Amino acid sequence: MGIARLSRYGTLRDHAKLRAFELADRLALAVYEHTHGFPRDEMFGLTAQLRRAVVSIPSNIVEGCARSSEAEYLHFLDIAFASAREVEYQLSLAARLGYLDAGLHSELSALCIETGKVIAGLLRALRK
Repeated sequence: MGIARLSRYGTLRDHAKLRAFELADRLALAVYEHTHGFPRDEMFGLTAQLRRAVVSIPSNIVEGCARSSEAEYLHFLDIAFASAREVEYQLSLAARLGYLDAGLHSELSALCIETGKVIAGLLRALRK
């Protein structure tokens, strides 16, 4: 389950093999792409906050995979899951403010929810 032979950095877990990472990375790219059209006065507000939160998801998966203990790995996956929930809210807020049209919001929200579900499933499996 995401465990591979030693990478060039000497870690056992390979984040690139995790579906959770693939989805989180795709979500981060999509959010960056679609926040370019947010109002300029949101550059240091919702745009920045949404981008920070969405980058936190794959970043914490990567960091967790690099940790040596299972407890640390779970801790960083918990943070990634919480960030996914944060992004879900921020996408909803952006849509209600009129920064995302309904179709785009639906698409991004679905990807965000799927990402969260996969992280939650990984957490459940690891905690068994």
